[in-house]
Amino acid sequence: MAENFPIPTYIVVIFIISLLISTIGNSKPWSASLSHNNKLLALDVAGKLLVDPDSLKSVSSDFGHIVKEHPKAVLCPSTTQDIVSLIKVAYNDSIPFSIAARGHGHSTRGQAMAHDGVVVDMSSLKNHRNGSGVTVSGNNFSGFYADVGGEQLWIDVLKATLEYGLAPLSFTDYLYLTVGGTLSNAGISGQTFRYGPQIANVYEMDVVTGKGELVTCSAYKSSDLFYAVLGGFGQFGIITRARIALEPAPKRVKWVRMLYSNFSTFTKDQEYLISFNGRRQNRALNYLEGSLLMDQGSPNNWRSSFFPSSDHSRIISQVTKHGIIYCLEVAKYYDDHTKNTVDKELQQLIKGLSFLPGLMFEKNVSYVEFLNRVRSGELKLQSQGLWDVPHPWLNLFVPKSRIVDFNNGVFKEIVLKRNITTGPVLVYPMNRNKWDDRMSAVIPEEDVFYAVGFLHSSGFGNWGDFEEQNKEILKCCDNAGIKIKQYLPHHATKEGWINHFGSKWKTFAERKAQFDPKMILAPGQRIFNNI
Repeated sequence: MAENFPIPTYIVVIFIISLLISTIGNSKPWSASLSHNNKLLALDVAGKLLVDPDSLKSVSSDFGHIVKEHPKAVLCPSTTQDIVSLIKVAYNDSIPFSIAARGHGHSTRGQAMAHDGVVVDMSSLKNHRNGSGVTVSGNNFSGFYADVGGEQLWIDVLKATLEYGLAPLSFTDYLYLTVGGTLSNAGISGQTFRYGPQIANVYEMDVVTGKGELVTCSAYKSSDLFYAVLGGFGQFGIITRARIALEPAPKRVKWVRMLYSNFSTFTKDQEYLISFNGRRQNRALNYLEGSLLMDQGSPNNWRSSFFPSSDHSRIISQVTKHGIIYCLEVAKYYDDHTKNTVDKELQQLIKGLSFLPGLMFEKNVSYVEFLNRVRSGELKLQSQGLWDVPHPWLNLFVPKSRIVDFNNGVFKEIVLKRNITTGPVLVYPMNRNKWDDRMSAVIPEEDVFYAVGFLHSSGFGNWGDFEEQNKEILKCCDNAGIKIKQYLPHHATKEGWINHFGSKWKTFAERKAQFDPKMILAPGQRIFNNI
């Protein structure tokens, strides 16, 4: 097996010039002119470009295992300046090449790939930073924050901030994602209804634009770039630092799941619980999600093992009886100051709910155990060889006004009848007032909307079956006039992207022309490139 090693500069230059006379970026051949040769020879990062087969293969697929795109080189930066230098070379060349930043490779449709271009391995920065890459600052009066490298995993941010008794406000369900990656999308989970998505909890960023300019931006400085990048799919720049809001970290979590057979009752209770957001905060939950239980054997899944084995038969009998059981999952954080009141506050919220009698389950776990609950399931699947498989996921935002129609048309008519769904199916509400419309992220035009996630795992030979189901779901929504928005979207045509962004498309396109006019960045999203 070839080793993963840097190659001397002159070999890299010769290799790249000989190989990169091909179609890249704007569908034109690279120039092999003397001027282009001189640029590469002068490039400081030439010795940090890897072109061996193993390095190229490592960035040619992602968590989805559906799309494969081969770059011509992989940049392993040791400083932000390395990224600046690479983009400047691409931008200043008469025929620019494409560049994609790759964090943990957890995209599902090749979004972090660059066909015949250069992939920037952001994780390389972790090996060259002084310290952890997470710096905590602030005080009790003005608040606390952490300056975090864009390549940092959220699990490492959590560990570093907990040393100060602090933690970020909003997380994703899975913590082994990079800060730059989630901020380029939104970063959602069961905390979003109360704290907003992760993009709503950022004070400032350092971004390398598609012109090779390193810009510090915030709501008050270079704000156009700031709002463009948040939820901007990497189209406007590569995030190299983010300033994340922090709050005092709790110590433990009351974690409860309740089961429902009636979908309308289930959603009514969910909407009731998130209504406490913004008022009587001491009563508000810290986390709320919902999911479907169907005929898949054990009621537990890789996201967490929650239900006691002694109750599995009772739960499975309900699933058999009703076809689908809806699971409401909530959490209330507490610490030494609130440990004597948390039970009372939680019971006050739960007492008015209409879940199935006797089907409420509770755990008391540490804060870290709760936030990192998916990790144990991941490790188990890895040990069984079931993690690195195709993941034909579909994630949607569904307006509250049509969520019952969605249940009837999709969950009951498509998912239940096809009976091929494997992996969790999530459904939980969010409050629109926790999102900033100036950001690039797109959500439905209703005060409350639902996140619905079909987190499929499949074999390499049958992922197409799930793709067909995904297409059927999208067609059903279109035919029924349900104005969904895709989260972590994938569209095959320009028209699809224009429809996705709706009224935001004009601004999105103008920002692209402003910050990445040669369309160098994030070609794997296929918004402006290769359509």
